[in-house]
Amino acid sequence: QVQLVESGGGSVQAGGSLRLSCAASGYTYSASAGCMGWFRQAPGKEREGVATIATGGGGVTIYADSVKGRFTISKDNSKNTLYLQMNSLKPEDTATYYCAARRWRYGGRCPLEIEYNYWGQGTQVTVSS
Repeated sequence: QVQLVESGGGSVQAGGSLRLSCAASGYTYSASAGCMGWFRQAPGKEREGVATIATGGGGVTIYADSVKGRFTISKDNSKNTLYLQMNSLKPEDTATYYCAARRWRYGGRCPLEIEYNYWGQGTQVTVSS
């Protein structure tokens, strides 16, 4: 019932930028107690959290240390769309990026390591040196 569809991936050179989008159906980003997030997985590596945002309660964000200062997560409630603006991309950012959601916040926050219930199919980001 909940569907998340990512778009915006592609191939860029190091230092470039990409903006990922996640369009949701069956899930309202304006919900006061939910979470949305971006995760990524590189070949041969485990999935890692990139950034999360509370869909309500002030829209508090959490970022992985590796992307702080370079990536920005945001949402447009009117469009029911989640975004990840990625600047100053590095080859280490190469991965498949997934959009995820959960209905309820965890302790008032959206930690990267908690379970997210709904997932998109992913969009590939490749950063060349």
